Amino acid sequence: MSSHFVLEGDSDVLQVVDEILENFSVIMATLRNLKIKTGTCKRVLKELHSYEKEVEREASKTADMKEKGADPYDLKQQENVLAESRMMIPDCRKRLETSLADIKETLAQLEESNQQDGPELDEARKIIDEVETLFKTSEA
Repeated sequence: MSSHFVLEGDSDVLQVVDEILENFSVIMATLRNLKIKTGTCKRVLKELHSYEKEVEREASKTADMKEKGADPYDLKQQENVLAESRMMIPDCRKRLETSLADIKETLAQLEESNQQDGPELDEARKIIDEVETLFKTSEA
């Protein structure tokens, strides 16, 4: 009987607890989202670096083939490989831009809900800085 009385008397407290739990659940889901988006951004950044290295390798190989007077058919095939590698970079950069915007949006949501610290947020800020620096240096 006394527990029934406690529940009736504490309905405001229970409502506050429910709101806190709901907010906590939203923050946890958003943190999980941020972690996923950070991982995606890291993967796309790694992919971009890989394509850039591939273009360097293929360009060097193409130049070497030209210098050595390679068969025209083989040279044409190598130039096609180089062209395909080069085409991947703009697509990858576009995906990286999209990924960066997603991370920034999710991070802003967390910061608006007074979630300022934590390893997920630190990692997201780190990757944001890294990608923004990459974009700034490639524009210059």
